[in-house]
Amino acid sequence: MPFLIDDIISAQKELDRFRSTFHKHKNSVDHERFIFPFLCGSYFTYRKIDVERIASIAKTVSKDPTYLDIGCGYGDFLEKVRQYLPNAEGMEKSAEMFFKLGRYKPDYIKIGDAYNEIEKKYDVIFVGWMEPGVDYRDKIAKKTEVIITTFDKGGQCGINGGCEFEGFGYERVASWITPSWIDVNTELMNRYYSKISDETVKSLSELRGAHNLWYVYSKPKYKEGIKEKLRRQEKNQVDLPYPHEKILDECGFEVGELLRVSPSSQSSPGLWKINFDI
Repeated sequence: MPFLIDDIISAQKELDRFRSTFHKHKNSVDHERFIFPFLCGSYFTYRKIDVERIASIAKTVSKDPTYLDIGCGYGDFLEKVRQYLPNAEGMEKSAEMFFKLGRYKPDYIKIGDAYNEIEKKYDVIFVGWMEPGVDYRDKIAKKTEVIITTFDKGGQCGINGGCEFEGFGYERVASWITPSWIDVNTELMNRYYSKISDETVKSLSELRGAHNLWYVYSKPKYKEGIKEKLRRQEKNQVDLPYPHEKILDECGFEVGELLRVSPSSQSSPGLWKINFDI
């Protein structure tokens, strides 16, 4: 269910307390996005490489693509996408989260319910959040050529999964894995804000298993073009990564790291490594 405004106000107070307590920590600003993801970041972990992939996919569909981020929150990820796709828009269900905290709501974020209020077609729709128990995949499928979705391994989706779109006229093109913000949060707290030993921190890091899954779906006509764009994009070195990426590297979530799903299983494909569907 959506956050209640009282919960959001309480979280803001905790953020203020964190800032006053740890303001001298050299990396505290970058830590905030993982410790307070709703207020300072997003509930999925991303790098610049993710944003560039999305931009490449969108420009396969159109030279001047339209783009909608559903459940965009305060627009942290959307803001990064707009550096590549200036006309990108967002949709957020809660108006209170802006106005009760005095947050500025940019014009490119619309307050609305994705179930009934996607008013036009977009070249790409990004689904970064779908409330548990809600399934509006049929609504999204009528409004776009390409769908990109990210969800956690534990099933942060709507009813009946709510994350996959093969049954709605799309084919899955590609996927990749990023670390769960929960694992990043835990590593940060253990390393910098607790008094446990380095040996214990290392042993706890070996218990990681949560991760986010990113899926790319498209209408069949765009499938091969998207694959080609992603292959070319993957070969290019990212210039000037985002500042918060150094936190991911310090915590052991480098690009290509093998993420063990469980102690008894084999390692998963490397983080951010693209897997292409046949």
